[in-house]
Amino acid sequence: MDLLQTTVDLIRFRTETGNATEITKAAEYIKQKFNHTDVRVEIFQTTASPVIFLRNCDTLDFDVIVLGHIDVVPAADDMFEPIIKDGKMYGRGTLDMKSFAAVAMNSMEYVAQHNLPIKFGVILSTDEEKGSKSTESFMEAYPQINTKIVLDNDVGGDITKIVSKCKNPVFVKIIAHGKEAHGSTPWDGIDANELLLQTWQNIRKIYPYYAADLPQPVDKWFDTVHFAKIEGGQVSNIISNYAEALLDFRLTENSSVENLERNLQKCMVKGVEYKIVSSSTPVVMDENNQDILNYKRFAENIMGRQIEFEHIGGATDSRAFAVKGSTVIMHSGTGDGMHASGEYVEIESVKQIADIQIKFLEYLAKK
Repeated sequence: MDLLQTTVDLIRFRTETGNATEITKAAEYIKQKFNHTDVRVEIFQTTASPVIFLRNCDTLDFDVIVLGHIDVVPAADDMFEPIIKDGKMYGRGTLDMKSFAAVAMNSMEYVAQHNLPIKFGVILSTDEEKGSKSTESFMEAYPQINTKIVLDNDVGGDITKIVSKCKNPVFVKIIAHGKEAHGSTPWDGIDANELLLQTWQNIRKIYPYYAADLPQPVDKWFDTVHFAKIEGGQVSNIISNYAEALLDFRLTENSSVENLERNLQKCMVKGVEYKIVSSSTPVVMDENNQDILNYKRFAENIMGRQIEFEHIGGATDSRAFAVKGSTVIMHSGTGDGMHASGEYVEIESVKQIADIQIKFLEYLAKK
């Protein structure tokens, strides 16, 4: 498989989350790539969005699964025509994460062509950027699916780092109820916006505010929150009777949703309530895990340098397998500008991830 051409082809599909037409075209493209192989390809339809499921076996009990997604966040038209310059590929999805979806496809083709005695699968979701509801539906439809190892390339952005910890994303809605009145007589009403801001201030006493223009914490492994969305009021001269905010908490493995709820209860003022919209689980791997160390050894040999472990605040779909006891190896190529107009990936890092993945699969097949 031509790894770079496959990446370019995938990027040209405008698979912004929810764009069913382009997602369907991309899924069919992936399916056709394996038409002349023994690889089983299923485009699993869910009410949310499809999941592309590749495997070289009939079983649902795997040795290794590569997990990823092909949907992207919105971008200008020109970002769906990738540009290669100075060893980098620019475009939407170059880093997050179509180049590594191509790596997964490349690994599957290699396993099939060389008849490696390993039970290998690839799962590519199509709505990861908006919560991975398709992955949840897929896992519910196949509750018996399991794997010893998950290779997760949807993390970080630095090939010199293997991620050993990811935080738990918990989304919370804060809802404030007030009483309408004319804006000139605020004593006749109860301002829901004001109630929301008072609650916000209480939350900030527990979870401080951080920004690029403020002093940076040395150790960043702690619970954080940012206010993702705030709405309140309809017209300028009416006291708002309703306001709400969506909060994005990131919890370490040392915290819990129960503890978060206890803190939230302390922060609520009269007329304000909260609702847990979604929560998950942190992915925490033992850095002395033998499979991870073996993978790390292959990566260091191919790259010719030492690799370190790191912790990140982002979430990963591999948590669906981590809770089942799978070893999750979180390692991505190098790039920058994820979700931004200048998104790029270093091409050499994509090739290296592909080589590392194949060497590791060959090693596992010989065990």
